[in-house]
Amino acid sequence: MKIQFNTKFILTVILLFAILLISYSNHFQNTFHFDDSHAIQSNPYIRSLDNLPKFLYSPEMFSSLPSHWGLRPLVSMSLAIDYWIGGGLNPFYFQLSTFIWFCLMLALLFFVYRKIIGLSVKTEWTHYAALFILAWYGLHTANAETINYIISRSDVLSTFFIVLSFGIYILAPTKRKYFLYIIPAMIGVLAKETVLTLVIILFFYVNLFEKDISLKGHFEKKNFNAILNTILNLLPLFFCVAAVQYYTLSKMHSTTDMSNPLGYYLLTESYVWLKYFIAFFIPANLSADSDWGVIRNIFDERIIIGLTFLVTLIYFIFKTSNKKKTRPISFGLIWFAVTLLPSSVVPFAEVTNDHRMFFSFIGLALAVGYAIYLWVLQVKETTANAKWLQIGVILAVFLVLGLNAYGVYKRNIVWRTEESLWFDVTVKSPANGRGLMNYGLTQMEKGNYADAEIYFEKALIYNPYYEALFTNIGVLKGAMGKSDEAIISFKKSILFNHRSSHTPYYFYARYLKNQGSYEESEQIIKQGIAINPYSIDCLIMLAYIYYDTQQWDKLVEVSNKILKIDATSVEGNKLLKSGTERKPIGDGKAKKQLSAQDYVNQSLVLYNKKAFQKCVDVCLEALKLDPKNVGAYNNIGAAYIQMAQWQKAIDALTQALIINPNHKLAKGNLNWAKSELAKTE
Repeated sequence: MKIQFNTKFILTVILLFAILLISYSNHFQNTFHFDDSHAIQSNPYIRSLDNLPKFLYSPEMFSSLPSHWGLRPLVSMSLAIDYWIGGGLNPFYFQLSTFIWFCLMLALLFFVYRKIIGLSVKTEWTHYAALFILAWYGLHTANAETINYIISRSDVLSTFFIVLSFGIYILAPTKRKYFLYIIPAMIGVLAKETVLTLVIILFFYVNLFEKDISLKGHFEKKNFNAILNTILNLLPLFFCVAAVQYYTLSKMHSTTDMSNPLGYYLLTESYVWLKYFIAFFIPANLSADSDWGVIRNIFDERIIIGLTFLVTLIYFIFKTSNKKKTRPISFGLIWFAVTLLPSSVVPFAEVTNDHRMFFSFIGLALAVGYAIYLWVLQVKETTANAKWLQIGVILAVFLVLGLNAYGVYKRNIVWRTEESLWFDVTVKSPANGRGLMNYGLTQMEKGNYADAEIYFEKALIYNPYYEALFTNIGVLKGAMGKSDEAIISFKKSILFNHRSSHTPYYFYARYLKNQGSYEESEQIIKQGIAINPYSIDCLIMLAYIYYDTQQWDKLVEVSNKILKIDATSVEGNKLLKSGTERKPIGDGKAKKQLSAQDYVNQSLVLYNKKAFQKCVDVCLEALKLDPKNVGAYNNIGAAYIQMAQWQKAIDALTQALIINPNHKLAKGNLNWAKSELAKTE
């Protein structure tokens, strides 16, 4: 049956697409989050299109963290293109790119859904049924977790190419001899390690719909040759996908995310599947970072409930496969189960993650949506007033779609900033130490040090050996002028890090450098570089140590290393020029030859040495040269805070915000000064 491109159908498509656009209209400026920091924001390799071919064989180019090195070249390539189009880290272009891929996948899914429905039931409403199922999936609130999270584009890209491969296979069966359907599948592997599930999905599709074999029939001797023939026909797809998968996995440097005991993890996943299933109908408790953990008691009621759900799911998969009319339900449930297998049999550190529903809900939407469609057809045959039934169905459809669209819009608001996202996590997942830490980090960046300290202490309850937490505590204690506590925290972060990341070394070295301990700072940062020789941040830190200590030859050497990694680095070029010309700041020239920024830099050193009045004096020299230097006013305010001269601090910080209302440090310090002043009144 051909699609009836009548006016009503076209208008319905336009209306649903408009609802989709409105639902996601407030997400395009949503910022980077979580793993975006190392895969995008601090990843120097996405800043040049020259690196596009290198992404295919250089795992260190995927992330700035060694623990996340691996090959997902399709993702890295798309991010580099977004960076180039946007002229930098402009979230709009990254979000737009993901959304376009999502829309293209939805367009493919319509034809896939319609084909599967048409194999079981042929009516004039088939294309509307497919459109309803597609709209339910496309507007589903849970999908906002994937669409908003930029690095989760890996899910969108891999799913797109799986759907494309599946679509070519089922929509053009006469062309299978050319094996064109294998090409998109191989490309999809370059985005994420989930494409092998396509082989299983196609196996059941062929047997259920093309060979008319129920699941029970798979165990009957008479169907052995037919099933074997299906397997043989799918072997080319399996071997091609497996070969590409083997290549990408062979480049993976770390498996640190696989840290749970396998047995308990598998049992826990049964309950997680039930969570996902319920979330399809009631997506009301979504969290960007769940606090769920492995259940270590096999008699726990959650395990029993989860296993009961699995048995029930398998029962319905078998039951609905018996009749041709209900096989789309069976196939949809098979899709749901099969696509959850990769994250269920590998013991990841996170037992559940809401973006894992993105791929699996394609099948669950088909199963549930088609079941509703069959029910409507049955009721239509037995009701005397079809008009009221039609009106009721339309209202119910738009109620379901409208509620999900509203949920998408609200989740977009949650994902808008780091602060809004991690606050939501602290509410939805209060036992998540990482979420508590990240929300505390947003408060520290605002200068709300007291609040940050509270959340860091809460995080310690759940993650007492979390190296990133101790790194942030060290930064916080340093900002509060508690040097001894800062050093203790930095050392703990390095101890618990087990030399897996350069990050703790970077922040500790930065603190030591600001304290004027150049020799120790150099030793620490070199340890970080030994772990990750591609870290731009660590190399720049080392270069500035050589810059400040006038070690010109070493400065030139390190600057060249920086530019070898990122030829566009402004800092790298500036440092190389300084090293080549041997012109340091404060090289014996008269004070009047120093720039305002030179004085601001000096004031920071004095501040860290607790010479607060001298810090103020130096900043005043900076203001003589540049009366609108916001950094000078901020440092004056910070110094006055340490001297408990609250009103002077408020005056200086207010002036800083007059010059730059968006200066985060000044805002935070001003809030701090005002709160302390209020305590004295």
